[in-house]
Order: sequence, then structure tokens, then C-alpha cells
Amino acid sequence: MIIENEKTVPNVSVGADTEQPSQKSTDDIITEEAEDFNSFEDFQREMILMMNPSYLKTVSMTELYENVYQSKPPLIDGLLYPGTYIFAGAPKLGKSFLMAQLAYHISTGTPLWNYTVRKGTVLYLALEDDYRRLQERLYRMFGAESTDNLYFSVSASQLGNGLDEQLQGFITEHPDTKLIIIDTLQKVREVGGDKYSYASDYEIINRIKKFTDCHGICVLLVHHTRKQTAEDKFDMISGTTGLLGAADGGFVLQKEKRTSNAATLEVSGRDQPDQKIYLNRNPETLLWDLDRVETELWKEPPEPLLEMVAEFITADNAEWYGTPTELVAVLGVDMKANALSMKLNINAGRLFNEYGICYENKRCHDGRKIHLWISQA
Repeated sequence: MIIENEKTVPNVSVGADTEQPSQKSTDDIITEEAEDFNSFEDFQREMILMMNPSYLKTVSMTELYENVYQSKPPLIDGLLYPGTYIFAGAPKLGKSFLMAQLAYHISTGTPLWNYTVRKGTVLYLALEDDYRRLQERLYRMFGAESTDNLYFSVSASQLGNGLDEQLQGFITEHPDTKLIIIDTLQKVREVGGDKYSYASDYEIINRIKKFTDCHGICVLLVHHTRKQTAEDKFDMISGTTGLLGAADGGFVLQKEKRTSNAATLEVSGRDQPDQKIYLNRNPETLLWDLDRVETELWKEPPEPLLEMVAEFITADNAEWYGTPTELVAVLGVDMKANALSMKLNINAGRLFNEYGICYENKRCHDGRKIHLWISQA
């Protein structure tokens, strides 16, 4: 969805996404990258290999453990994460009302049902509505409690014909954007003779996914389900399996009776556990209320090392910098320095999400150095 060389957000280490990186000269960048090699000759050899079109870049398991990858905190804990998601349901079922509800809660940072929400700017492309209908709907749902972080548009270009640039422009203007809702996918889809093929379905989601992965945001694509029922509710999503196959996950909203206010929301994705959520629509406010959740959220067991780091890095001791060996000493853990470093590398995202502590592990001229600090976000 966006040309590779147009990307402006680097893939930085965990916690560094809370700050804008400073501009550096090419010499500085080369020097820093070269530090990850045993010698400058190794670095030069790697650069020459990468210029060969037949070269396949690989990462060993050891190198994988040595790296720290950027954290992607959920928008709604246990429910919605950065990525590209299909949100499907039958026409006139209340999908747009639920989309407005999600958008409002994320833009204000208020909890949704029993789920914790992280605040951020939201763009809602309500392409099957007009501003009058949106105004009436939102006032009925939320009253006079408005928010400056929720933006709407009732018209947009198609993918490959201007929408890419429109979304890029919005994120440039609003760098704290966390969610973009496209209601509906069909409204922005390119018209073509093979638009219902698996390859076409996969490609359109893959284009959007490249955009979301580049910016670390979530895109919700509102879509319809087929009339035919299926044992697996996700098989009811209109189109081929290429849509859900390329996406990071999906939501299916369904009613047993169209006249009923009760509905189920089934959730499946790469980053969240499968869930079945029972909802009831309030006939007065038209808000969706939580009835119950069939599947309890799985929670990772406590990690003693992370708890020790959280006890060490506090408001009174908000930052620490040193070697892995020094960190072993200050924490008083019975663990080798390389084992501690590896464990923190792997759990850096969890350290940030659960404790708000940023972690960086870099190779410097005098060896590995760990940097821990409390996030200001």
C-alpha cells in the first residue's frame, strides 16, 4: 500500500516508539549498524551480499534471541491489536454502531465493557453514511460528550487511486493515530474482472497490511457475510479465504434473529485468543452492551525477572544504564548475564505493556549495554 522507500518510521527497539528519532548522518548510521558485526570487514561483506539479487537474508535462532523487536501495545487489551482486521456481519445488523463505539472509546481512552483501552487518534471512513446521519447517531449514542481525537470522512478515493496517499497524509498530520476504520471495504476496492479471486482478495489485504505494519497502527475493514451458514462462522465472510488468510484476524457479528437485540461477536486473530462475546443492543442509545464472554482470556503467568526489574525501576529510580553483568548484580538474581539479557530481549514487549518500562539492548564499542527507563507516554 505504500512504496518501500517512502517509509519514514524506522523499526526501532522496544520503547523507542515513545520518542521521535533524531536525524543522523549516513556515517553515524553506518557506524551504529557496523557495531552489530564482529568487524567492519564483516559489515562490508554483508552489504555486498545484500546488493546481489540472489542473496537471501536470514537470521539465526541465536541472532533472533539477541535482537529486541519493537513493542506493539494493544489498542484494547485482549481484544484489538495493531494490524489489519476484517469486521464482518450481515447488512443492517449494527456493525457501524459498534464501529462508532470502538472509535469513541479508543479516541477517549475510556474502558470498553471490561476491556482496558489505550487512547489514540481515530479516523473513521463512514463511506455508506452522510454527516447528518453520523451527527444524529453519535449524539444518540454518546450525548454531548464529544472528543477532538475522532475524525470522520464520508468520501475517500479507492486503493491504488488516491486512498494510499490520503491515509499517509492523515497519519503525517496526526502521528498519534492508532486506528483507521474503513466502512466498507467494498467502497475502496479497485474495480477489476478478477476482484473475487483468491489472489485478488489476498493482495488487497496484503497491501493494507504493509501500510499498518509500517506505521504500527490498526485498520478495521468492515465487510459483509454471506447468507449461507457455516459451522465455522469465519467461513461466512463474503469473498474467498484470501481475505482472512492475509489479515491479522477477524471479527464476525451475528444475530440468531434480525429482530432481536442479542448478538454474538466471534473473535479470532494472531495476537489475541479466540473468543465468543455475547452482546445486547440498548434500544434507546443503540450502544452494544456486554452480556458475557464465553472464553476467558488467557493470561501469561507472572515472570519473576520482570517483577524484579519493575521493583528496581521506579519513579525514584526512573532510569538505569549498564552492562548485563552489572544488571545481574543490582537485581541480585542467580542467572548468567547472557541468559538475563536474552530473557529481557524476548520479554521486552511484555515489560513495556505491563509495567511501562522501556528496554534497549545495544552493542557498543566497549560491549553490550542495557538501558532501562520509565515510559513517559
